[in-house]
Amino acid sequence: MTQNPFGQGQGQTHQNMQTGNIAQNMNHGGHEAFDVHEVLSTVVSGLNLKTLLRPHVKDQELLSILDRQHAFALDEYNITVECFKTGADPSHPTTSYKMQTGNDFIYGVKPSQPKKPIQSANELSDELISGYLLGAAKAAATIKTAAALETTNPVVRRVLADSIPNCIEMAYELSIYQNKHHYYQVPQLDQQSMQAMLNSFAPAQGKMMS
Repeated sequence: MTQNPFGQGQGQTHQNMQTGNIAQNMNHGGHEAFDVHEVLSTVVSGLNLKTLLRPHVKDQELLSILDRQHAFALDEYNITVECFKTGADPSHPTTSYKMQTGNDFIYGVKPSQPKKPIQSANELSDELISGYLLGAAKAAATIKTAAALETTNPVVRRVLADSIPNCIEMAYELSIYQNKHHYYQVPQLDQQSMQAMLNSFAPAQGKMMS
């Protein structure tokens, strides 16, 4: 699905109370400028992390995930930089990241060795690498959400908002990979407790006010 169609923010006139009309490439609030700077810094860190970790990946499935996510995130980074610098629509809209795996989680927890910090780079493993990638995707989703809430430029806001589901999809793909290999274990409540939680809310009565 194609997102953020062209035309948002094009040809609009924006005003500054002190200086008058604002050029399109300067159509950014101060809060937005700092927030988007943090977004781009976070994304660059995630891209750099993928590049640094790639030579250490052993599992071909994880390598495929890393390469697909890197290519997609790099393109998304470029169009974010583009619209931030110009204040106008980027050369192409944001697209949707599609993971290439099922979404079945394995529930339950089996005993495993307690986690602790590694003592040397020789201990780097696919479990650790997939965890770092998951952390980077979650960090990008969090910071893009915060920035999109207070971004004044309509194009940049739309690009950020459209990219958040992609971060979520990448994180979900990595969590499924980790779960399949028992790196990411998912406990469940007992049946009675789960039923109580499921029944703790009921639908509201009445119609929406007009």
